[in-house]
Amino acid sequence: MRLADKIALVTGGGTGIGRAIATVFSKEGARVAITGRRKGLLEETLSKLDQKGKKAISIQGDVSRAKDAKRMVAETVKTFGGLNILVNNAGVVYKDGGTTECQEEGWDVTLNINAKGIYLMCKYAAPELVKTEGNIVNIASVLGLVGFPRSIAYCASKGAVVNLTRSVALDLAPKKVRVNCICPGAVDTPMYQSWIRKYGDPEEVEKKMLEDYPLSWVGKPEDIAYAALYLASDQANWVTGVALPVDGGFTAR
Repeated sequence: MRLADKIALVTGGGTGIGRAIATVFSKEGARVAITGRRKGLLEETLSKLDQKGKKAISIQGDVSRAKDAKRMVAETVKTFGGLNILVNNAGVVYKDGGTTECQEEGWDVTLNINAKGIYLMCKYAAPELVKTEGNIVNIASVLGLVGFPRSIAYCASKGAVVNLTRSVALDLAPKKVRVNCICPGAVDTPMYQSWIRKYGDPEEVEKKMLEDYPLSWVGKPEDIAYAALYLASDQANWVTGVALPVDGGFTAR
């Protein structure tokens, strides 16, 4: 098992990509703490994980609040005795729009959760990761690498994640902590389903969208989870500061 005896904290672990990452990490031997704002989804995910010997816990909280971010790290360390891996997956698509349509509320909520939340989690987890020479995996997006219409706040937030990853990687490299991010393309999650409905008939929107994907299909949460597993494992021991597209060829066009 690639994560035997490791302790991982996965934000946004109640659904979608976060749930898949928590599940794969647990199967690979890690003790996993999942966090999120919605208690019901956290409990649903927790029921699917291997909990023998207290191998998984859930912690309700909001990554955009410093007090919550600090507490989620502290509770993980208190329960399991340390921290080896932080996966910053929590994110939203909230009342976005184009340059003139995006409202200040949508901008603030999106940037607070998608970008500020990662900054806060990195800030409070870093001292614990230094102790274990651990690593961080941030979940960004292909829309952090390229632009997309009517998604100004989301693109800005995910672009911030990509460059934040590089900066934190340089800060922590002297302390032997690796920091990388994954840039998923279209992945079939509840957030994705909500997003495509915003643009019209979901089947037609998806059909049109997949014209930009050389592999011509939508990804699965597990596709991102296994990329996260590689980056979090010792197999990626010489990999840091990387923004890895997992996108069916979208960014290769």
